[in-house]
Amino acid sequence: MNVEDHLRDFIHYMVVEKGLAKNTIVSYERDLKAYINYLMKVEGMDSLNDVARTHIVHFLGHLKQQGKSVRTIARHIASIRSFHQFLLREKAVEADPSVHIDTPQHGRSLPKVLSLEEVESLLEAPDDSTPIGARDKAMLEILYATGIRVSELIGLNLDDVHLTMGFVKCIGKGNKERIIPIGRTAVTVLEKYMSGSRLRLRSSKYKTDALFLNHHGNRLTRQGFWKILKGLAKKANIEKELTPHTLRHSFATHLLENGADLRAVQEMLGHADISTTQIYTHVTKTRLKDVYSKFHPRA
Repeated sequence: MNVEDHLRDFIHYMVVEKGLAKNTIVSYERDLKAYINYLMKVEGMDSLNDVARTHIVHFLGHLKQQGKSVRTIARHIASIRSFHQFLLREKAVEADPSVHIDTPQHGRSLPKVLSLEEVESLLEAPDDSTPIGARDKAMLEILYATGIRVSELIGLNLDDVHLTMGFVKCIGKGNKERIIPIGRTAVTVLEKYMSGSRLRLRSSKYKTDALFLNHHGNRLTRQGFWKILKGLAKKANIEKELTPHTLRHSFATHLLENGADLRAVQEMLGHADISTTQIYTHVTKTRLKDVYSKFHPRA
């Protein structure tokens, strides 16, 4: 079995056995293709059984020379480690050369969040008198009301939204389902979109249960949403760097600032580990320090 066959089997294992999200699978495949390409072209290898720890270290040095960030290199190490562990379990190799490779430590940057005023400006930016504007407003309201990821947003189907009961059902990382409550404002905006604008965006040519449609009547894509968000941010005069994840970060931070329980926020965000959610407590502490410095007479 050649190297490409081993990679294909590993990706199949990650999809079927692990049930990882599509974006995670794409990252694994991209990282490992770069790794295998390096082994074959630079190190001159044709068998994974010949890979030693030094070869992996050389590859990581190669990534550093290319200017890759510590976070990117750490992700490559995780991909390489999982791949070699799989090969050892399948008895495709005799040893795991990645076993003593250390993951580089990197400081965790605080997520960028919008103020309440900036969120309001962004939510008011779409012209909801048009079908496209009503759709855009509904998408923004859902993102801020639930904190779901953009991939989860565009993956929503009609039967995932339960307006009378006030919740949204979504499938997150690892194919895990979670239920997230939505407030009265989001329910009202969604009702307007679903009962009017979505029907006008629907195509007689394409049949789809997708909640959010593009102007062709197909499911909206991540790239499509990203372009929409950039346009709305400009219209709302938001000068901060805005990404599709910014509303998710803002959702979590604003909940915690208003006294929400950390475990509840973890559940709504779909974080497997509470340490991932705790990053938002640092954001709120930073904000408190800013307020203190600005307003306390002896700060």
